Amino acid sequence: MNKLLFSGLVLVGIMTGCAESETESTDITVAAASDLVPAFNEIADLFEEERGVSVNFSFGSTGQLADQIENGAPFDVFAAANVSFIDRLVESGDILEDSKQTYAFGRIGLASMKDEDIHIDTIEELTSNQIRHISIANPDHAPYGLAAKQALQSAKVWEEVEGKLVLGRNITDALTQLETGNAEVGIIALSLFKAQQDELSFTLLEEELHEPLEQAIGVIERTEHEEEGREFIAFIQEGSGKEIMEKYGFVVPGEQ
Repeated sequence: MNKLLFSGLVLVGIMTGCAESETESTDITVAAASDLVPAFNEIADLFEEERGVSVNFSFGSTGQLADQIENGAPFDVFAAANVSFIDRLVESGDILEDSKQTYAFGRIGLASMKDEDIHIDTIEELTSNQIRHISIANPDHAPYGLAAKQALQSAKVWEEVEGKLVLGRNITDALTQLETGNAEVGIIALSLFKAQQDELSFTLLEEELHEPLEQAIGVIERTEHEEEGREFIAFIQEGSGKEIMEKYGFVVPGEQ
């Protein structure tokens, strides 16, 4: 082969490879509380379309995800269901302090399946003999489960219903207990009800019954994608990302 031609082909190949690497989309991995499943999945599609960054999620209970992060799990961003877990990871050096943001306030309510013909209007009705099983997220590591426990205690029915409780690993697991018939009623996130309104009956509980579900987010200190992580945090707090969060019942603080 002509040496000039061969050199030209090599140069074209190098330039093409560089162009391809420059246009490759970045992937980030977000550890996120389970109440965020419907909202964040919708936001991720829009974020990739607008910013060219694809988002992979690891959904679970906030407490368990925090433990994984402290043990070196390879996440880039952590969206917790309670600010205390972000504070803990800032203190341990696992989250960049200046990336911490309160991104939403959540709500809980009483849910039942419409096709089961059971609808609960007040938390006191959970003491009824008609209700044999009540699903909540495990309050030991799931903020939405802790809020449910606090609400039951505030309403002074905790001792009466404690024996009826079916504990889910996280708030989506608590919903699954309803869907599979393992509980007649559940205390779940408003965001999960918003995603399945056709299937669920729902009564929103008064905010005063539990501590505020202040949800915070931050960038993991060891990430290799700090810029993209910060972009994702900003995205859920403004514009179309904020609109999606609000559609699922979250109260989002003012634009940053």
